[in-house]
Amino acid sequence: MDKTRWMPIAIVIVVGAILGGLILTVDKSSTISQDGESGEFAAGADEHPKGPRGGKLFVEGDFALELTIFERGVPPQFRIYLYEKGKALPPSAASVAIALSRLGAPAQLFKFTPEADYLLGDQVVEEPHSFDLAITAERNGKTFRWGNSQVEARIEMTDAVLKTIGVEMLTAGPATIKSTLKLPGEIVVNPDRIVQVVPRLPGVVAAVNYENGQYVKKGDVLAVIESQILADLQSQFLAAQRRLALAKIVHEREKQLWEEKISAKQDYQAAQLALNEARIASDLASEKLRALGVRPESGLQAKDLTRYEIRAPISGLIVAKAIAMGAALKDDAMIFTVADMSTVWATVTVYPKDLSVVGIGQKASVKAAASDVDGEGTVTFVSALIGGQTRTATARIILENEDGRWHPGMFVNIELVADETEVPIAVSTQAIQTLRDWAVVFGRYGDYLEARPLELGRSDGKMVEVLKGLTAGEQYAGGNSFAIKADLEKAGATHDH
Repeated sequence: MDKTRWMPIAIVIVVGAILGGLILTVDKSSTISQDGESGEFAAGADEHPKGPRGGKLFVEGDFALELTIFERGVPPQFRIYLYEKGKALPPSAASVAIALSRLGAPAQLFKFTPEADYLLGDQVVEEPHSFDLAITAERNGKTFRWGNSQVEARIEMTDAVLKTIGVEMLTAGPATIKSTLKLPGEIVVNPDRIVQVVPRLPGVVAAVNYENGQYVKKGDVLAVIESQILADLQSQFLAAQRRLALAKIVHEREKQLWEEKISAKQDYQAAQLALNEARIASDLASEKLRALGVRPESGLQAKDLTRYEIRAPISGLIVAKAIAMGAALKDDAMIFTVADMSTVWATVTVYPKDLSVVGIGQKASVKAAASDVDGEGTVTFVSALIGGQTRTATARIILENEDGRWHPGMFVNIELVADETEVPIAVSTQAIQTLRDWAVVFGRYGDYLEARPLELGRSDGKMVEVLKGLTAGEQYAGGNSFAIKADLEKAGATHDH
């Protein structure tokens, strides 16, 4: 077999075998920085000088290798230039392989092929350029090895420091991404739980105890009127009570006389009939009062006969009031409107283009536009018609309101869950920071935090899908991660390319 054919294969095998030893023995004090203007490696403050191409020069004996990262107009790529006794060699003069290792990631093996006057790496050098390198070159049967380190966008922080600055560590993994539809809406009272209060009796208003916008409990006295009709009904009840009492006395007396055979049976039967009629009359007068919400009482004074108390039929909010002191009321006048506020409606404005997305039973999150009040509910109604003037449809969401936090007239923002998708890797949106032109999270590797540029996918505002840049199970800094970015920039652990 031709030597030129098996040589690259042999290089790969040798590099794989020595990779572990090289990474452990590499000089960690060496630093590789990058020339932002040229996009190539520049010499660091170590034993490796700067090469003619502005890259890092690795020398052993007469042979030298210059390593650069080139990224002008192309994704970052390794380029290697070869020299012997200070003179440039053709790229085919040596076989080169580089083993690259990063925090929290498996090692990468770069193979090189001749391209113009340099050797070109076969993979993109992903950002950030923070890694350990093990370089292996073979020329004329001799093997050369070098090691170096590059640190970028990395900072050391212990668990105690992270706790002090309020950074919580999270784990990347599967998540449900909910695509949402955001629509405006308004809180309104539930019309199914509204009660109109009417006097039931005509009269003159003697007292008004509550105003519009106040909460009342069932049975509270809303107002008092003086009614002549009530006085008549009370008088009829009192008269019926007296006749009933007299009928009972007569009945007991006739019963005793009949049992002692003093009076005829017909007299006893007549007394019994009179008692039954008195009971019926009393019950009828009593029911007339109860139908008006008045409790029949036998010991009323004359001044109380006209007093009629209008009581709240339910507990709720007074949303309308049409009564004033001294006003003469009819028996069907709507003087109060009381709404049960234990549930309210959020009415949603639905645009025609969104009608296909909104459906009954859909989950919804509701948040007040001007405060931090929020809640959840489900869509219970979607109108089939579009308004002629607004050209929109209406949807309805029922919200629990036992604590009274929702108020009619509040403007709200509604998020409807349009779709749910399971993704294999996602991170919290609060963890995303901007570093240079990257969207990054800070991965946790031992006591180190290092920026991980991400390619992002779908998001629901809480979680965002990771397409590239992080693997499931990796830890990353969650909330308050901007503090890490600030410390990183303060420490000069990043640089511009």
